[in-house]
Amino acid sequence: MLSPDRVLTCAHVVEDRTASFTAEFVGAALGSTVPSVTAWVDGDAYVPNALDADGDPSGDVALLKLEPPRPAEETTLLHRLSAPNRTVQMYGFPYEHNGGIWFRAAVVGRCGRDGQVQLVPETPGELAAPGCSGSGVMDTQTGKVIGLVLSGMTDQQGNLFSFMSPAETIVRHLPLVRRWTRGRTAVDDRLRSTSEDVAEALLDESFAQRLTDWFQHDGQQVKISLVPAGDAVRAATLRRAITLADRELRTPASVDRTFLDPPGTVPSAGGHDLAVDAAGLTSVAIGERIAERMGLRQDPAGSMAERIGATDATLTLVVVGVDEAADPPALLDLLKTLRAKGNRLLLIFRAVDATYRRALYELVVEPERARRARLVERLEKITGPLAQALHARMTAVRAEGVRPLDADLVRAHAALAAFRPRQGAHGGGGGPHPDLARYEWFAERLAARMTETIHTLDTLRDRRDELDGRLRGYHVMHLDAVRGEEEDLTLDALRLRAHELLRNRPCDVRAVEAAVEAYIHRVESRAPRRQGRGGACAS
Repeated sequence: MLSPDRVLTCAHVVEDRTASFTAEFVGAALGSTVPSVTAWVDGDAYVPNALDADGDPSGDVALLKLEPPRPAEETTLLHRLSAPNRTVQMYGFPYEHNGGIWFRAAVVGRCGRDGQVQLVPETPGELAAPGCSGSGVMDTQTGKVIGLVLSGMTDQQGNLFSFMSPAETIVRHLPLVRRWTRGRTAVDDRLRSTSEDVAEALLDESFAQRLTDWFQHDGQQVKISLVPAGDAVRAATLRRAITLADRELRTPASVDRTFLDPPGTVPSAGGHDLAVDAAGLTSVAIGERIAERMGLRQDPAGSMAERIGATDATLTLVVVGVDEAADPPALLDLLKTLRAKGNRLLLIFRAVDATYRRALYELVVEPERARRARLVERLEKITGPLAQALHARMTAVRAEGVRPLDADLVRAHAALAAFRPRQGAHGGGGGPHPDLARYEWFAERLAARMTETIHTLDTLRDRRDELDGRLRGYHVMHLDAVRGEEEDLTLDALRLRAHELLRNRPCDVRAVEAAVEAYIHRVESRAPRRQGRGGACAS
């Protein structure tokens, strides 16, 4: 409830936008009486749940008017905050929970082109279910409502997802909601597209495509670009990309007419979380703008770096005119802190100067070198100690269902050759390798599979040694029990078979298990006869 007479909900909850409904206020109940108020769609403040040209969901928000109004103290407000990596709570009314129940989730990031956000439930039972649609999404760090629950789903692989519409996406669809939304907009005024920017002559198509690729998450954590002060075309192209990538500023026209734009130049809404014009601003002022957007608590005694380091929330940040800031070196220190915490940075410079070169080295080249070094170290472990350990286990025992890793190891060797620094080379390359993220993922998955396979084979090897011990123990027991008796040729053949299987390499542990059990069964089946003659059988 945004005001005494306005309620925000999902459009799909309102099946007939021309009808009246009943809004029940469970949280305002007095005793057993739950207040109920007549509600209906407020004019044209209704955007149905639809699929856009790409098949992605869009809209699904509605504003209802109440009659009579409720007390003002029952209302809340929406807040603009960066979304990624936040923990949130929702209060919904699923089946069998008429009084409502809390759901917890973590924000993964944007999905689709509408600016919607994907949530992952904290536990499988907390997937947003029917009855949760239209619930407010509360950020647990700040206690502020930052969006609206849209739906929940389970995909074919059993993965659980919920979705929300953030405050800015809601405001874009329902401009009237802006009056009940707090927090500064994500884009500084000077970085917004102007009416003159739509001229075809003011579009650098290649630059627009590179910006779109980055906003769509091309794998680069930090991108540094030049937009000289006198370059009107690049400046207009940059403003256009920033505006289109913003959840609130991206207009319906800019979405509907994407087929008229050059291919690959229209980023999805939510491509960034904050765009700052740094010209004339101190690093402290920029830091406070970032802190406000991330919802960081005010702490006069703590530095900005400490405040950023204490949060798990991240954002995609655009800073235009880094070299025009009041204190560029201090701003670069702040940006290094943000980078180290996993924030994505698009940095725009006006000239190639000392600040530009320092930023390129400290934020791109050196982190890239360190990142490659970590990948090389992991690949060396995979192709060295892990491969040797795996080979030793696979020559010792055999396991059914273990996936062969030979092809993956060949690929790991090839990747190691590609990423290992060549003798005499310096710096490991100036920019991000296009396949680095893919090979990091590959190395992580391969190392995990190899470790798991080694563990499986170690378990089988331990079982083989246990069976070897059991065979020896029962053989000794048998010899002690049958001294002077006639030799059992069948029993000897069973022991010999088990013994041979134990010595085979790789050892088929399942076959050994069956052979040893057959021998033990034969030994134990003879025990009653021996006991009948006054013998004793140990077990």
